[in-house]
Amino acid sequence: MTDLTLTMKYRPNQRVDMSPITCDKLAGLELAEIAAIELQNGKRKIRVDDLFSLTGSDVCNIHIENSFAKLDYIGHGLEGGNIRVTGDVGAYLAMEMRSGQITVSGNTGIYAACQMKNGLLQVIGNVGDFLGGALSGNKKGLQGGTVIIRGNAGDRVGDHMRRGMVMIEGDAGDYCGSRMTAGTIAVMGKTGRNIGYGMRRGTLLLWQQPKIPATFGDCGTHTFSFLPMVFDAISKFDSKFSDSSKHFNRVHRYGGDMAEIGQGEILVQVDSA
Repeated sequence: MTDLTLTMKYRPNQRVDMSPITCDKLAGLELAEIAAIELQNGKRKIRVDDLFSLTGSDVCNIHIENSFAKLDYIGHGLEGGNIRVTGDVGAYLAMEMRSGQITVSGNTGIYAACQMKNGLLQVIGNVGDFLGGALSGNKKGLQGGTVIIRGNAGDRVGDHMRRGMVMIEGDAGDYCGSRMTAGTIAVMGKTGRNIGYGMRRGTLLLWQQPKIPATFGDCGTHTFSFLPMVFDAISKFDSKFSDSSKHFNRVHRYGGDMAEIGQGEILVQVDSA
């Protein structure tokens, strides 16, 4: 069987809710039944075959082609299977994803990996604010799984994050790791203002020195034996994080946020030179 491929015919003016199009929700459906599914498009509903041309039949492997930034909720609640997207996507990518894999060759909007529980999300581009965060009023952001961003991320990465791993090859915006409860955020590029704001526990692993807030204590320089194990675990992923020349075990550690329970940490690579 070939991948179920949805190729966009045109770009509607209003946003489109793509949450009905996941591998588990399409299991057992014929192509004609998939074509008849209605998607919310602003105030109206639109059939899948009105917006996309459909080919293939393997619903365990879905490919969305010619995507653009008004396609929201791609991979919402995904439970197994593989979704590939060519082009940009909108908000709430992989929201509450439980298992499987999503790969986007393009940029994404706000709240990517929002409240995600497990699985693998890869974005070969930039992401908006609240990557791995929680919806307003919710205190459970990313709860498991792995997120790899090849480009830059916006503000509030990992807001209320509780578990899992976020790896960003580029820069991260302001308030990275804000209100974080657990998990690991690794950033190779620069980070913005107020890093670790309200952080309770968890680890921020950085390749470049940030501006450390006054509510974090300087714990000095350390050699940690667990870091090679961390790098070994993430080396299986196709990213810059698998490059051994970028690995290290000597870091400067800062503990905080002391305005909270203060059990979080910022680990910054120490230049071996």
